[in-house]
Amino acid sequence: MTTAQAAGRPVVLGDLLPGSLARDAALVAGSAAFVGLAAQIAVPLPGTPVPVTGQTFAVLLAGAALGWGRAALGMALYLLAGIAGVPWFTDGESGAGLHTLGYIIGFVLAAAVVGRLAERGGDRTPARTIGTMLLGTAIMYATGVPYLMASLGVDLGKAVDLGLTPFLLGDALKVLLAAGLLPAAWKLAGTGRGHSA
Repeated sequence: MTTAQAAGRPVVLGDLLPGSLARDAALVAGSAAFVGLAAQIAVPLPGTPVPVTGQTFAVLLAGAALGWGRAALGMALYLLAGIAGVPWFTDGESGAGLHTLGYIIGFVLAAAVVGRLAERGGDRTPARTIGTMLLGTAIMYATGVPYLMASLGVDLGKAVDLGLTPFLLGDALKVLLAAGLLPAAWKLAGTGRGHSA
């Protein structure tokens, strides 16, 4: 337990909501649904099976807002429900034969890492938020690109060309947007720029 938790102060934005177990269950389910909804915002790119989506941004926000445990559970729920047939992966696809499944597996780890950093104040200032979001994005690429390489039967260079390079500008914009939104949300909540140790 952190010093802030012991003192009853919010550690992540989700802690600003009243409640405990019911709140946490709602946040976990809501984060999975939020990412599923964001997946429907998909723009195909020519020459790659990986579209531009709102998923990664939603994963990063969920991680920061919920903390590592709730965010990881939410992304695990998203992954398992999609594999089970809920049509909320990109463009309503389920898990079968999905070339982007590696990125989705990475959502669980990225959300947990971003959530843990947010618990330590990694979303309270623009500079810290940029670092937190860049690490989360790198984790998603670290799982997604090798899976794409294996699923398509291409070499690493080709997988990077298909599954990383076309998305760098968009991901940079998502990181900058998060760097504006999250510290502003804390400021609106009246918690200032303090952070838990």
